[in-house]
Amino acid sequence: MSSPQDPDTGTAEDGAEPEVVGEAGSVVAPRNPAVFGVLTVFAAALAALVAAMVTALSADQALSALGIPDPGPVTVYGLRVVRVIADLSGALTVGSLLFAAFLVPPGRDGLLSVGGYRAVRRASDAAVVWAVCALLLVPLTVADTTGQALGDVWQPEVLWRAIPQIDVAGAWRTTAIFALVVAAGCRLALRWGWTPLLLGGALLTLMPLVLTGHSSSGGSHDVATNSLMLHVVAASLWVGGLFAVLAHALRRGTDTDVAARRFSLVATVSFAVIAVSGVINALVRLPLSDLLDSTYGRLVLAKAAALVVLGVLGYRQRRTALPALAADPGNRAALIRFAGVEVLVFAITLGLAVGLGRTPPPPTGVVPTPAEVELGYNLAGPPTVARLLFDWRFDLIFGTLSIVLAVLYLLGVRRLRLRGDKWPVGRTIAWLSGCVVLLLATSSGVGRYGPAMFSVHMGAHMALSMLAPILFALGGVVTLALRALPPAGRDGVPGPREWILAAVHNPVSRFLTQPVVASVIFVAGFYALYLGGIFDTYVDSHAAHLLMNLHFLLSGYLFYWVVIGIDPKPRQVQPLTKLAMVFGTLPFHAFFGIALMSMTTVLGEWFYRGLGLGWNIDLLDDQRNGGSFAWASGEVPLVVVMLALLIQWSRSDERLAKRTDRAADRDNDAELAAYNAMYAELARRDGQVRK
Repeated sequence: MSSPQDPDTGTAEDGAEPEVVGEAGSVVAPRNPAVFGVLTVFAAALAALVAAMVTALSADQALSALGIPDPGPVTVYGLRVVRVIADLSGALTVGSLLFAAFLVPPGRDGLLSVGGYRAVRRASDAAVVWAVCALLLVPLTVADTTGQALGDVWQPEVLWRAIPQIDVAGAWRTTAIFALVVAAGCRLALRWGWTPLLLGGALLTLMPLVLTGHSSSGGSHDVATNSLMLHVVAASLWVGGLFAVLAHALRRGTDTDVAARRFSLVATVSFAVIAVSGVINALVRLPLSDLLDSTYGRLVLAKAAALVVLGVLGYRQRRTALPALAADPGNRAALIRFAGVEVLVFAITLGLAVGLGRTPPPPTGVVPTPAEVELGYNLAGPPTVARLLFDWRFDLIFGTLSIVLAVLYLLGVRRLRLRGDKWPVGRTIAWLSGCVVLLLATSSGVGRYGPAMFSVHMGAHMALSMLAPILFALGGVVTLALRALPPAGRDGVPGPREWILAAVHNPVSRFLTQPVVASVIFVAGFYALYLGGIFDTYVDSHAAHLLMNLHFLLSGYLFYWVVIGIDPKPRQVQPLTKLAMVFGTLPFHAFFGIALMSMTTVLGEWFYRGLGLGWNIDLLDDQRNGGSFAWASGEVPLVVVMLALLIQWSRSDERLAKRTDRAADRDNDAELAAYNAMYAELARRDGQVRK
């Protein structure tokens, strides 16, 4: 009986294969999928060993700093080992889904390719391991935090009481649930369109733990948390993507050259993000004077050294492996060699990171104020025009997003102009203005005072939901991207242009752009957040503020994309329907503002009182000011939207007239002649009837 055939290569799957010669006569690495499994296990063991060694150096210091008894070696070392496996599994899940979604092309029928299907299945297996490790880390974290033996906290009733009181344990529980959902989704997915959504789910699964721990408390915890989010996401994409590309190369999968070239860009961006975010996070936690004199500082230097080594390896990969693949797509030897070394260096880095996460930074000796504990920073005084404009605190998430969006847009315009195409200046001004509004609302004094004062908070959210989305919708970024990005062609490999088209015309977009759905999402968020009790419950949560900013920005963009957006949409909406959407949502915003102004209780009073801001005592009056902002904010967008609709209709009529004139010129106005002939015939017949 013949062996089963590998769809990627058409060769037998069982057993290692002999040496193969590439197209250019070069020696190609043999296909042996078992090598990847052995390498993964070895990397996990190496990372666990490094984490255990770091723990041996810093465990006593950590327990002493936290003031808790020793929970025993099983908890102290077992937690680090399981944590290493969990982090590595999470990175494998993220990287495998990145590979299936964007590094290799799907089949022509929209189904996953063989390499993509294998990657999704590998992501499912890794997500299951991730979930199991997360569940094991719940009791381990409880034991480590309370100083009790693992056997004493293993009882379900003990865990049930402890999890709500220990944030990290609760984060691991949430991680386990999310990871199981991702694993189930990967098992069911057969079409490429699901892989970007599954990738988003895997990245979301990283967040519960990122938003807890010592980066989420203390001074500058807002900067520390934001930088850690960027750091973890970039590291997961880099590490997981590397594993996925290596697994594909070892199996001699098709389009390895395309995957390696695309991953090289991901790795370069990830390297920059990790370097910058790592420096920021270290400076927040560690004075430069303690860099060499503390265990925490020495571990930071060790991680930095490992990152430099990875950067050098990545550079050599770009200079050696990628040109070899470009010359001969079957020559994977250099790629596998460099990727294997990178995997081992990453394993050492992961072990250092796990050990660093449990090592306490040196004490600063500074007692933070209540505002600094809750917000992460102090405020100079009551908000003035000067402070709102110039007292900046850069938001690493949304501030960086605004700059990246502006730069990418300008690069797209530049590409069009270099090839002789024109792009309306008004659209560029609109998009850049939207980026400025986003930057000011999150990183200027408005963003700094927003978490401390309800009125400033509401003003920022009105700007994010009412003003910035209008400007973004008028910028026409999708149209710009479709014109600037090169098409793949009939026989080419799908790229960013095809991904954008798939995102615009998929069933999810078609559902979200229904006028009723877009309007409900746009309006309901305000009522659910503020009048539904969500804001009052999570007003002290940094993650909740990030999610609120994201919700208002995306819901506003969705609404105005349907109403006045110039980009292609999955469905066409009639002008009268657009007007109905605008006038239909306007009263709901007015009612929301009136409801806030009429309230006799203060939303989040417990939080605002706890800040101890002596100049913000009348919280009810501040809330009424926020309500007045919400009530008045609907007028400006209404004017802008009406002007935009009138201009669009006018230009539509002009385009229709020009098309009609061009058609008349081509056929000597045959349509008008036929029209006149018809009336002449009717007049002739009418005359005959009268006779």
